[in-house]
Amino acid sequence: MIFAAGFGTRMRHLTADQPKPMIPVAGRPLIDRALDMAREVAPTVIVANSHYKGDILARHLADSEVVISPEQPQILDTGGGLRQALPLLGAPDGPVYTVNPDVVWRRPNPLRLLRAAWDPERMDALLACIPIARTIGRSGGGDFHTDGDGRLQRGGDLVYGGVQLLRTNRLAEIEETVFSLNTLWDLMAQEDRLFALEYPGHWCDVGTPEGIPLAEELIAQDEI
Repeated sequence: MIFAAGFGTRMRHLTADQPKPMIPVAGRPLIDRALDMAREVAPTVIVANSHYKGDILARHLADSEVVISPEQPQILDTGGGLRQALPLLGAPDGPVYTVNPDVVWRRPNPLRLLRAAWDPERMDALLACIPIARTIGRSGGGDFHTDGDGRLQRGGDLVYGGVQLLRTNRLAEIEETVFSLNTLWDLMAQEDRLFALEYPGHWCDVGTPEGIPLAEELIAQDEI
């Protein structure tokens, strides 16, 4: 599941005429870079949600295998968007990958690492996190820290990188229509089933115009 519905307000003028996932970085739209990463793990289906300027995204993806989950009349946030897309994903309980396209990773592919580390006996969600010292373009502090067994707790110097592997069965417990995946994570954390995978490479936030040249520099290093 690729989250592509947001308004991209932090991108300012760059999203006046296009959705944020269509912004080019090193000559390619962010959505295409996210798709490259997803295709490497050969998921049975790839779904992208859409809302803001969704017609532009739909035209771009028209000849691809991607299934669009349009959110109308209102945008549903990450949790609500994932729940709406479950019939398209064909995974009532998961696990499913979710991907934020507005970041750039310097190898290895974090989805491959998540798949290798996934332990369904212990985990309901496994989030790829980066120590803040290895992030680029990050504004603000970290999101989480871990205990000795890798379980996530709020606060600390680990930054959620925007990709995860998670079960979806508990989405049905949430009453709100519009809600963040933070709500689901809190339910999982209460039962000690929210875990982190510490990403070994570098990661760049491309949520603002200032992040674009930083991401392009990181991509250039990866291509050397």
